[in-house]
Amino acid sequence: MAWILIVLPFMALAWLAHHSTIGFLVDCVLLYLAVGRKSLFEHSVRVRDALQQNNLENARFHTSMIVSRDTGQLDDVGCTRATIESVLENANDGIIGALFWFVVAGTPGVVLYRLANTLDALWGYRTERFEYFGKSAAHIDDALNIIPARLCALTYAIAGNTVLALDCWRTQASLLKSPNGGPVMTAGAGALGLVLGGPASYHGILTDKPWFGGDRTPEVADILRSNHLVDRALMVMLILIGVVEWL
Repeated sequence: MAWILIVLPFMALAWLAHHSTIGFLVDCVLLYLAVGRKSLFEHSVRVRDALQQNNLENARFHTSMIVSRDTGQLDDVGCTRATIESVLENANDGIIGALFWFVVAGTPGVVLYRLANTLDALWGYRTERFEYFGKSAAHIDDALNIIPARLCALTYAIAGNTVLALDCWRTQASLLKSPNGGPVMTAGAGALGLVLGGPASYHGILTDKPWFGGDRTPEVADILRSNHLVDRALMVMLILIGVVEWL
């Protein structure tokens, strides 16, 4: 009920705005607000800049702004790896998925999708307070991401090391806990040829997460490479949308 009361009114407003005399302008504004490319890249570049300046404390701080893991004990590689993982994962939610739902269901669709992402981020973690809120938010977000996540993985594969990305997706996606994060993260890591994942601390508790991807340890310069991969994947997505619309 909480999820419905938050999401449906905004979807209704988006539908009404879409059918107003300024519907096209509203669509453009809402899509611009829903696609998070600029903010995602800006956050990642802040981490890169801090690492290049050998300011590890600053790098840890900026990393903490975009990941949920504990960053207080991360070294340079840890900050780099966490940032690249965040770029790959959030590009699905903030770019590829948003575009997919805009094409499928217009402005109401992209509002539904982005609000579902937000509620999953707010409630989706298994805590005593948000146990039941979190289950609903997480399952709905998973359902909405079934197709976009696999589209994102495919665009990563096309935009990067295709053979390695597809192989990592096929053999490693099931190792990750998230049914949608698995394809996105493994394909993205393979496309970049980097080994990502590994044990991480959350709220002071060390979680034994699997390694995945290629075989090269991430370097600071790979943060920018991950941004470039996302941009190429975005271009692939736009081409796919254009082909579908033409057909």
